[in-house]
Amino acid sequence: MGFRSSSLCFMILILAFNQSQGTSAARHLGNETDLLALLDFKDKISQDPNGVLRSWNNSQHHCQWQGVTCDGKHQRVSGLNLLGQDLFGYVSSHIGNLTFLKFINLRHNRFYGEIPEEVGQLTRLRYLNLTNNSFGGGIPVNLSHCIQLKVIDALLNRLVGGIPFELDSLKNLEGLSFGKNNLTGEIPRSFGNLTSLRQIYLSYNNLKGPIPQELGQLTSLYSIGVDANYLSGTLPSSIYNISTLACISASSNILQGNLPANMGLTLPNIQDFLLGGNQIEGTIPVSLANAFLLEELELSDNMLKGQVPTNFGNLHNLQWLGIGGNILGCNSAGDLDFIASLSNCSNLQSLLFRGNNFGGKLPAFKWNSSNMLDQLDLGLNQILGEVPLWLRGLNNLYYLAMDNNFFSGPIPKFLGKFQMLQELHLAKNHFSGQIPSSLFNISTLYGLYLSSNELQGSIPPIIGNSQHLRYLDMSNNKLNGIIFTELFSLLSSLLYLNLSNNLFSGSLPGEISKMSNIYKFDISHNKFSGEVPDAIGQCSDLEYISMQDNFFHGTVPAKLASLKDIQILDMSRNNFTGQIPKDLEALLNVQFVNLSFNNLEGKVPIGGIFENASLISLVGNPPGLCGGIPELQLPSCPDESRKRRKPLPIRFISLIVALGIIFVALVSFCMVKR
Repeated sequence: MGFRSSSLCFMILILAFNQSQGTSAARHLGNETDLLALLDFKDKISQDPNGVLRSWNNSQHHCQWQGVTCDGKHQRVSGLNLLGQDLFGYVSSHIGNLTFLKFINLRHNRFYGEIPEEVGQLTRLRYLNLTNNSFGGGIPVNLSHCIQLKVIDALLNRLVGGIPFELDSLKNLEGLSFGKNNLTGEIPRSFGNLTSLRQIYLSYNNLKGPIPQELGQLTSLYSIGVDANYLSGTLPSSIYNISTLACISASSNILQGNLPANMGLTLPNIQDFLLGGNQIEGTIPVSLANAFLLEELELSDNMLKGQVPTNFGNLHNLQWLGIGGNILGCNSAGDLDFIASLSNCSNLQSLLFRGNNFGGKLPAFKWNSSNMLDQLDLGLNQILGEVPLWLRGLNNLYYLAMDNNFFSGPIPKFLGKFQMLQELHLAKNHFSGQIPSSLFNISTLYGLYLSSNELQGSIPPIIGNSQHLRYLDMSNNKLNGIIFTELFSLLSSLLYLNLSNNLFSGSLPGEISKMSNIYKFDISHNKFSGEVPDAIGQCSDLEYISMQDNFFHGTVPAKLASLKDIQILDMSRNNFTGQIPKDLEALLNVQFVNLSFNNLEGKVPIGGIFENASLISLVGNPPGLCGGIPELQLPSCPDESRKRRKPLPIRFISLIVALGIIFVALVSFCMVKR
């Protein structure tokens, strides 16, 4: 199960600092040292696709070069802004000679190699942005000498090693980001000394150990992001006491402990509280309803239990509520009362509580007509009863999942009015009746999952209106009828089709070739008959075919050898006759071929997949199958050379007989004479 993880709440200060920097040209001549340093910087750039460095020549003063800013007072280079120029190369160590530099922005380029230690010589530097490059090696300890630094942003690089504790000397630092690298070790406890720090983002690394209690000393902290690491222990109690915090993002770690009962009171400014994918226990604090600024609450994939507070309707700014993958509820009436309270949250966009122990029926209430809900996932619970009418007001839904519950009755026709719906998951319930034709009026529908219900009837001909449909699963129902000829043409965009375990009959139309992009095709356990059309060999992306347990007859199509990506081919339990096509030896990527329980005969191929007995199944065919590799234990095939030998001519036979008579006569004459 996915969970919310945010990196956006880190960047406010950094973007503001970036936009405040100008690129005005200097009015007077600059320093020769700066010129030489810039030329050496240019020399280390091997690719400049946008030509940003073309102006870096003697035709104009270096203070007027693109991306260079000079200080008006000393005529020294004070800024280097090469944002988003796709430059490829490494940073010259001579950058350390630009001692008046206050601003470096190399974001969104292709710089590689290590960050030069000489950057530590830039004692006036206030802003360093290296985001989205390929810098490797460690974080230079010498950065600790840049005591004027306010922002360090090295997001999205390939930095390794630990985070230097010496960076605690940067008393002016307000923003620190080393997220999305390959850093190891622990978060330095010394960072508690960075009293000016407002934003820290270390997510998506390989950090381990505890989150330091000392971070609670950062009384100006606005956001902390440490998602997707291996951090353990608890989220320190001191963190919950930083009243300025607007964002705590620590999803996907190994954090334990309980959520403080009063956290909604001690974090009055919290907007994003993201702690999904950990091992948090206990209950969801009722006090969270007092955090009136809360916009995103992500607690999915933990070990929370008990009931969801019914006062969350007070959170009028709430946009995301993710509590799936816990042990919430007790499979009884009243478990879902919290949903009614959320009707007051007019900004709510995502309500996700999949995979809990919620029982009973969905409560009856009237959803706010101005709702913005676009994701609703209540799958994998114990919810029963019919689909309530209040759902028909959720016209903005693009994702609706109700699968793996005990819903019953017909599938509501009003779902066809959800004209923004992309995925509809209703599998593994007790829905009955026919599939509403209205579902296929949803032009945006991308995935429709109806498997394992009690649906009857045939596939509505109007299904062709769903031209964006890619995934269709109707398996394990009581559907019947024939596959009308135009179906595959109408659904030519399908990638996945599963009609298995139903009562479909008739033949397989040759129009199956129209589904040129399909990778999985499963029509097993039905009543299909006739021959398998050769046109199936034109579905070049097929990886999985299952036709087992039908009434197909004729020969196994040799055209199947055209499916170079096929991995699973199951045509067992049918009435196929004739020989196994030798052409199937060409299927080099196949992992299993099942042709068992048919009426196949003749010589079994010995090349390709047929070289490995564990990858094929031929049991249940008549004794006519022969040959193959010895592990198959099939009888040897008759000597074909003898069968093809021509009878001797009659004249030749007569000559042999005559010679034999003469020989016998001579022998008799000699014996009489003796």
